[in-house]
This record gives sequence, C-alpha cells and structure tokens, in this order.
Amino acid sequence: MENLKKEIFEKVEEFFKRKEYSPGAKIGVAYPCFDHREVNQALDSLLDVWISQGPKVKRFEKEYAQYIGTGFGVACNSGSSANLLALTALMQAGHLAPGDEVIVPAATFTTVISPLLQTGLVPVFVDVEMETYNNCPKAIENSITEKTKLIMVVHSLGCPSRMEEIMEVANKYSIPVFEDCCESHGASIKNKKVGSFGLISTFSFFVAHNMTTGEGGMIMTSDENLYDTLRSVREFGRLIKYEKNKPRFYYEDEHLKEYDERYVFTNVGYNLRMTDIAAALGIEQLKKLDNFNMLRKEMAGFYREHLSRYENYLLLPATPEGYFHSFYGYPIVVRPGSPFSRKELVNHLEKHNIETRAFMGGDLSKQPAYRNTKCQVPSEMPNTDIILNNAFFIGCHPFINEKQKTQIIAAFNDFFSKLEE
Repeated sequence: MENLKKEIFEKVEEFFKRKEYSPGAKIGVAYPCFDHREVNQALDSLLDVWISQGPKVKRFEKEYAQYIGTGFGVACNSGSSANLLALTALMQAGHLAPGDEVIVPAATFTTVISPLLQTGLVPVFVDVEMETYNNCPKAIENSITEKTKLIMVVHSLGCPSRMEEIMEVANKYSIPVFEDCCESHGASIKNKKVGSFGLISTFSFFVAHNMTTGEGGMIMTSDENLYDTLRSVREFGRLIKYEKNKPRFYYEDEHLKEYDERYVFTNVGYNLRMTDIAAALGIEQLKKLDNFNMLRKEMAGFYREHLSRYENYLLLPATPEGYFHSFYGYPIVVRPGSPFSRKELVNHLEKHNIETRAFMGGDLSKQPAYRNTKCQVPSEMPNTDIILNNAFFIGCHPFINEKQKTQIIAAFNDFFSKLEE
C-alpha cells in the first residue's frame, strides 16, 4: 500500500512539473499559490480516510502556534468562524457579557463587526490612522468608558497596527486585546508576530490570503482555560477533558449518572471544525509563508519605485520602522483634491485587465447592514472618510509575472499621461 501511495505522489509531482502557470488576461488581486506538496498532503489524508478533524489538524495547530509565538492554536472552518468562536469563548469563559462595549476600527471588513452583534456585544467604532490604515491608539483611548471590556485590533492588508502603543493603553485600563490578523500572516513588529500581543487572535486561510487552506481559520491564545473553552465551543460545546483511565460511562454530577462523557456538553457550542484535508494544505503552506511574504514585499517595493512619481496624487503605503508588512494587497489612496476620482482611476485599471478592490467595507457604520444597529459611531472620523471615498487595492501576490508588472505600470503611466495632456 505504501508503494502505491508513493507512485501516486510521484505522478502528482510530475504533473506539477509539467504544469505551466496560466494567469489569464486579468491580473487578479489574489491567486492560490500551491504545488504537488499541498496536493500530496491532502491525498495522504484521503487515502488514510481522515476526512474530518484528525491528526493533521492537531499538527497544523501546533506548528502554527509555534510560528506565531502563542501557547495554543484552535483550527476552524473559516476566518469569520474564528471571530465568532473567539468572541463566544470569551463570553463563556467570563471575559465578556452581552451589552459590553468593544472598540473596533470603522474601516474594516464585515466579519469583524457581525460576530460582535451576533453575540450581543456593542461595537464602538473609532477612526483609523493614515500611515497604517489601522486602529488609532489615541482614538482608542478617547473612546474607553466603564462599559469597555475589549479592544479589537485589525491588522489590515498585512500592515501591523501600532501594538506597542495599543497594549500600553490596554494595560493602563486593564482591558484585554483581541487581534484580528485574518489578512496579516507573518506580519510582525520588531520580530514579534502579530497575533501574539493580545489575549486572543484570529487568522483566516481563505483562498486569496497569504497562505491558504481553501477555506479555514485559526484562533491563537496562551490562556489554557480559554483554549479549553475554544475547543469545546468549536465542537458542539462538548466536555473536553476526559479521564482516560476510566470507563466511557463514568460521568457523574447531580443530574447525570454514569453517563457517556462523549455526550456531555459543558458549553453552548457550534460545529466549526477544520478538516484534515484543509489542515494538510496548511501544513505545507506554512513552510512557504515566509518566502511568499518576501516576494510580496519585493512586489510592493516595485510598485513604490514606479508609482512614487505620482505621489502628488496618490498616497502609497508606508511601513513604520521595525515593522514587517506582509502585503496581502497593495493599498492606494487617491489624495483628496486630486483632479480625478478613485472611480476614474479604478475604471481605467479595470479596462486594462488589472483587478481592483475597495478597502474592505470602507466605513462599516455606513454599510446598509449596520445603519440601524446598536453600533456606536463618533460624530467625525476624517481618516475613515478618506478610506471610504478614496482607497482601493491591487494585487501583490507572488504569481504576478514580469510581463504583468510591465502591464500594470504601463496602465498607470497611460492614465497620468492623459491627465497631464
């Protein structure tokens, strides 16, 4: 059987050696970067009949926790599920209660805000800063009230938030920090990975991200009690810690007598498990992540080199000293007062087969889903307004080839040459 496996794996490897990257006409904002290694890991799970959560999930959790620098990792089926699971576990572990206020950036993605409302928490929006496009530490401190029980930080598009300053604020007021790192795999500050600063953090392994399991997510923490709660809530709320040397029907309390511990539920939970097939992809992707990120950084440097001539019109991303920006995408802001709009530039790029995206939800407080909710919105968020009206991003992934690089810069040059005529 092992010889047959080996033969199958060798054929898959040969297939990828012959396969050529075919990007198509459009230069996408993302592309899944994998080869025979990921495919063979997944095939190994299928051939061993491990198609649900199993040993590869445990291995992926352990290796990713070691990479990030936390004590534990809990894998699940998506990044948005990771946020929902993390908030639910925080509530069931006693850190939060319905009605508590959670400080969040307004310029972010919907899966940051929806789980807060779904768990009965109150999002308190704050403005972002323009250098990192992330939570402004001063705005966070100014928004703290006696009801503030959590600071939720988002590391947008691969750029770390100012965690040292944010942690100072959090420690000053004894408020835990939740890091949403769903777009920032491998980003760091002074060699400390994002996701290892706060009490809890989340990652997404969606197909477009710096590393992928197709769909998938993970929650990181070094708090053992929270880790146990996360594992329970992930799997129906089951009892997690069994007494292995006792018979199965041993569970006893005032209501259950000699009951099967596999069907004892200690928390209100979900089924948000990751499959071993997904984890198999993640195991191989993690080995490549640092190299992928260096290629993204080089691509960002290429953009800056060729687009800096237009900085009178465009605000390009900057990386604070000591930060490693993992560039999920390359954000660009059309400076207010420019003689053209974001729409005009984006439409020009799209006509030249260069895919663009808005900066996530822009300002979530203005999105239809959140207008009539309990979200608290400050009277002014000037930087968020700029993000909403002027920001977009383009692809920065490792599969953008030399011909496509030339095509992208040519499209920008063409736009600005016509502007100056």
